[in-house]
Amino acid sequence: MRDPLTGGTAGATVSLVSTLDDVMESVIQEVDGALGCAVADLRSGELLGVAHHVAYFTQEYLEAVAAAAVEMFRGDTVRHVEDLISAKRGVPSERLLEEMQMTTRHTIHFMMVLPNHPEAVVVLITNRETSLGMGWSATRRSVLDIEPILDELTV
Repeated sequence: MRDPLTGGTAGATVSLVSTLDDVMESVIQEVDGALGCAVADLRSGELLGVAHHVAYFTQEYLEAVAAAAVEMFRGDTVRHVEDLISAKRGVPSERLLEEMQMTTRHTIHFMMVLPNHPEAVVVLITNRETSLGMGWSATRRSVLDIEPILDELTV
């Protein structure tokens, strides 16, 4: 059966998504204090891959986090600011945000747009005790495993 999104077979898409889930799992295993890791599509907010070990990270919660990431990187207000900056510089408007770190009372969120797939963002959520260097290192290193999988999904 052909997958309408990729043109490939549906089974192949499921296999690649489960491979993405495996990459997300390896990231949370690597980082002390990691709670979850996901890749989200910045166009649709769809979760492309996810792993976590937290009971309250329900599907609804995960989808809300993905939607929030879309708003932070591609929301109307962000787009307006990018347009204003471009106008002041006299250059065509472009997406300027590449990485973001957000902290809450109990967590740190490391978020990075994938360099070769600017339509996707990886999000690592950790507890507050996690080393910032370790969080960013794992987030950036995960791109090396994520991008080849996304290459296969978009063929």
